[in-house]
Amino acid sequence: MSGKMLKFVERARRMPDKRESQVRRADFDEIFAEFDAERAAAQAGRCSQCGIPYCQIHCPLQNNIPDWLMLTAQGRLEEAYALSAQTNNMPEICGRICPQDRLCEGNCVIEQSGHGTVTIGSVEKFITETAWREGWVPPIRPQRDLPQSVGIIGAGPAGLAAAEQLRLEGYTVHIYDRYDRAGGLLIYGIPNFKLEKPVVARRVARLEEAGIVFHQNCEVGRDIEFAELRERHHAVLIATGVYTSRDLAAPGIGLGNIHQALDYLTASNRKGLGDAVPAFDDGTLNAQDRDVVVIGGGDTAMDCVRTAVRQGAKSVKCLYRRDRENMPGSLREVSHAEEEGGEFVWLSQPEAFLGDSAVTGVRAQRIHLGMPDADGRQQPQPVDGSSDTIEADLVIKALGFDPEDLPNLFGVPDLPVTDWGTVSVSWRTMMTALPGVFAAGDIVRGASLVVWGIYDGRKAAESIHSYIQSRVTADVAD
Repeated sequence: MSGKMLKFVERARRMPDKRESQVRRADFDEIFAEFDAERAAAQAGRCSQCGIPYCQIHCPLQNNIPDWLMLTAQGRLEEAYALSAQTNNMPEICGRICPQDRLCEGNCVIEQSGHGTVTIGSVEKFITETAWREGWVPPIRPQRDLPQSVGIIGAGPAGLAAAEQLRLEGYTVHIYDRYDRAGGLLIYGIPNFKLEKPVVARRVARLEEAGIVFHQNCEVGRDIEFAELRERHHAVLIATGVYTSRDLAAPGIGLGNIHQALDYLTASNRKGLGDAVPAFDDGTLNAQDRDVVVIGGGDTAMDCVRTAVRQGAKSVKCLYRRDRENMPGSLREVSHAEEEGGEFVWLSQPEAFLGDSAVTGVRAQRIHLGMPDADGRQQPQPVDGSSDTIEADLVIKALGFDPEDLPNLFGVPDLPVTDWGTVSVSWRTMMTALPGVFAAGDIVRGASLVVWGIYDGRKAAESIHSYIQSRVTADVAD
């Protein structure tokens, strides 16, 4: 083993430089700088090269983290990138937005022993950004072109990952997406301060250069029929994501200036991309000089809090019905939001929304965490007589997402779905009960992480390849 490793005792954990909160709240730039080669090598060298790499085990993609950390510590960055790219189609994106504190870094052996985790995500970002600068990211060039084609519905992480893997096998790949830009929530749902959009556009351009055909502003069931896609292609992958925003029932929920998180974040991201956004320009979806209340405790809620701060809100409060320890989002994101001026009202939920035509306040009720349910999670119970009013002239609901009614939307009543509305598949093959129709990503597992979408896309691509080739073999045998 290299003498450059096992430095966790003598060398402290260190993240890349983070911009001061007062500076970063004034713009939408990413909050962390990038490691330079010396710091990246120093942090990578803290890895203990343990016998059981829990960081790798807890990564959905099973990234070979210990080995590319060792290569980074040795200055062998081109090899480190090549190893990283073997299992991940978007390592620089995962390095930025994965909740490492819950996945690889949270399970790092030296973190568990009290020495502070290796900064895996930041090293991953550094490796890949270096590869792009140095020209080490190779074009996608299949060894042969196959006569079969695959249609993919959705240009989010699952669809893009599957498209790359299938093109590498030699298939003609067409992606059908309802939006005007590829990337899905990477473009319109995640703010720039976590993921700057040129990072996504660079990956999409690489797919286009490989011959993958993008059909933007193309909605299945409206612009093209699902049955036609099945006729056009030898296999179809459904990777639409989940876009139906959850709601809540409370008096006053229909008042003006109460909006869904995705509408709010999309308006902000489109504005940053230079689009005309009337709902932002007229102030409807702009938090400037307003008292904002965000409802929810996941990463989308954190994105809304931090976006409102940057838009110049007068105040930003986040209501969540559980405490900090029980929130579903990344605790790192909570810390960033607090540093930037967001205020969290823990153990609180909306009881009613006040106002005449537009909201002026949220009547919130205090919560007590009661007995655990079957999953072991304490259940929130309202505390009688504990209501209080929080001023608000803009309320953003960040309560999560559910699937759309795809059988109805696609006009395919025999497309099987689960009780939750997700597409039902064989988890071994990712194929639905419809021959040659596969599904991957959030539309299968519910709202989840980008890294799981990439995993599903890669797995589906492998199964699609096996399915098509088995049919080719069967045709030859006949």
